[in-house]
Amino acid sequence: MSDNKKWDQYSEYLDLDKVLNAQNPLSDKAGDPAHDEMLFISFHQIYELWFKQILFELDDVQARFSNKNMDEREMQPVLLYLGRIIEILKNLDRMIDVLETMPPQSFIDFREHFGTATGFQSLQFRLIETRLGLLRKDRLKVFHQEFDKDLRNESKMEIKIAENNPSLFEQLDTWLGRTPFVDFGDYKFWEEYRNAVYKLFEEKTALARRNLSGEIFDKELAAIQRGKDKFDSIFDADKHAQASEDGQWRMSWKALQAALFITIYRKEPVLQAPHELLTKIMDIDELLARWRLRHALMTQRMMGLSMGSGGSSGFEYLMSTIGKHRIFTDIFALSTYLMPSRALPKLPESISKEMGYNYAVVS
Repeated sequence: MSDNKKWDQYSEYLDLDKVLNAQNPLSDKAGDPAHDEMLFISFHQIYELWFKQILFELDDVQARFSNKNMDEREMQPVLLYLGRIIEILKNLDRMIDVLETMPPQSFIDFREHFGTATGFQSLQFRLIETRLGLLRKDRLKVFHQEFDKDLRNESKMEIKIAENNPSLFEQLDTWLGRTPFVDFGDYKFWEEYRNAVYKLFEEKTALARRNLSGEIFDKELAAIQRGKDKFDSIFDADKHAQASEDGQWRMSWKALQAALFITIYRKEPVLQAPHELLTKIMDIDELLARWRLRHALMTQRMMGLSMGSGGSSGFEYLMSTIGKHRIFTDIFALSTYLMPSRALPKLPESISKEMGYNYAVVS
């Protein structure tokens, strides 16, 4: 092997001839070069590379969750790859700082050249949303049409395949539904926790009777009753079913109870990794919402009230997606059902022992 061949391997391995020659500003071809179009193109190409990596990590995570009974050894790589997705999403957010060095006038100088091209048409980002669990029925429409209407047929097919396969949301729901300690022999977590919750409500009611009267007392009793109703929707199967039908819950009854159990008793050794999993899932959902906000504000900064290049309402549309396109809000809502540590029902010793690392003692 010649010395020149050794030096060439870096470029060949990374296929840099293709990567570094893929930036072709249209303003140059039009004979009216706009300096910042190069930044705009590179920015979005880098985004697409990171989207590809996120999908690659999801491939592995979802493959592990697809097993009927996921081996505990699978949790470490799942947490690692979800953590990697989190860091990528943080990086995507920070990258906006670079694009915002472009003045609005510089964007206007080349915007006409890319026609109706828009990030809204990013197949990979739509696949990420779908694979995580965003449903078609929950997506905002643009000009009353489906989000993928104007995509190429092969892109539509990829999205359809993703929609027909279990999403990470569905896989997580199934996995949580198998959590054993929620209903363990004579011990039923939801009964114990509901009793503890009702005891707290009784204390609040007694306190209100001692200190309040008239209209203020009536309002406090009404607030306490609303609190009870909220708890019933997670502890009573029929009320949960009605709440799900009303759009209050998306996760199954068993999965919600398991997620709450994991959140409350997260310090138990066997629940530490599952709690970290729920935390990382929330991190991903939060970071996507934060990125949407940054994207919306950047759009407003660059375009003001103008219509988006893909025919959307620009800033207003992007702001609407922040809330509408959330996926794992049920896990966030669990904080509603937490109580002071002093009031938590103590786990039976037999279950607590099962949830620890019981190594043999060598004398």
